[in-house]
Amino acid sequence: MINTRAKLRVRVERFPIRGSFTIARGSKTEAVVVVAEVAAAGHVGRGECVPYARYGESVDGVAARIAGLEGEIAAGLDRARLQERLPAGAARNALDCALWDLEAKTTGRPVHALLGLPAPEPRLTCYTLSLDAPEAMARAAAAAGRPLLKLKLGAPGDAERLAAIRAAVPQARLVVDANEGWSAEVLPRMMAACAQARVELIEQPLPAADDGALASIPRPVPVCADESVHDRAGLAALRDRYDAINIKLDKAGGLTEALALADAAERQGFFLMVGCMLATSLAMAPAMLVAQRARIVDLDGPLLLAHDREPGLRYEGALAFPPAPELWG
Repeated sequence: MINTRAKLRVRVERFPIRGSFTIARGSKTEAVVVVAEVAAAGHVGRGECVPYARYGESVDGVAARIAGLEGEIAAGLDRARLQERLPAGAARNALDCALWDLEAKTTGRPVHALLGLPAPEPRLTCYTLSLDAPEAMARAAAAAGRPLLKLKLGAPGDAERLAAIRAAVPQARLVVDANEGWSAEVLPRMMAACAQARVELIEQPLPAADDGALASIPRPVPVCADESVHDRAGLAALRDRYDAINIKLDKAGGLTEALALADAAERQGFFLMVGCMLATSLAMAPAMLVAQRARIVDLDGPLLLAHDREPGLRYEGALAFPPAPELWG
């Protein structure tokens, strides 16, 4: 229970992207994040979220939803009650992670210890290539020099993109993210192209509303649900359509639900990917705890920014390291 003198602050921050970032839905040149801070007993807990229009969220709406709980935070709102007060989504994520961070700082125990988990270790992360022409993506893949690449696809010419990238980086591991950009009609052909390119995983090939078609289409490459899964509520309906799920704290509504979702998914036979929105190290830090059990880790958000917050996560090549207490947890 948070001290009754707890105070809540909410702010919006903007971080320019290095160049631009393009997916099947469009391009952006900056990451816009909402930060929640809960202060009590001389300590401040922080959490960061990214409102996502695809899920009906806006920056102003998420900031207002967080700020609307100011009185309840002051009165001692805890994480368990927060799960009931807010639905899964960005606003709950920022507050949930801020409350975890505050408890760690006030007790002097890291979040992993509070959860009864072993200390997190560095994990190999994907490096994301923005959607572009085949030749441009092939050049970017070669220049990245990374062992694990995530390719943003979902537009005409994807088979050519895959072939060009594979030729440019014959040894790299590849993950594809179509961002709902394919149709059931082109899916068998794109599945074959992915298999030919030795792709390890395909994220969300079909629109979430149309993904029932996956139940009757052969899957030579494992398929991962992203937009189709948020929290535990919709998990069971996906078992015949997907092999894996992508857990993002902004979708799940925080670390609390993300860990529960991971437990439920593994029990139902899914393997795990942990992902992120385009955000700073403060958003990646709690996800590093979920990353410890994920087969594919995609926490490269800060690497795509012109600058990260300080202190940030430490990245050494393709390795992402757990956060220092000064950052989170």
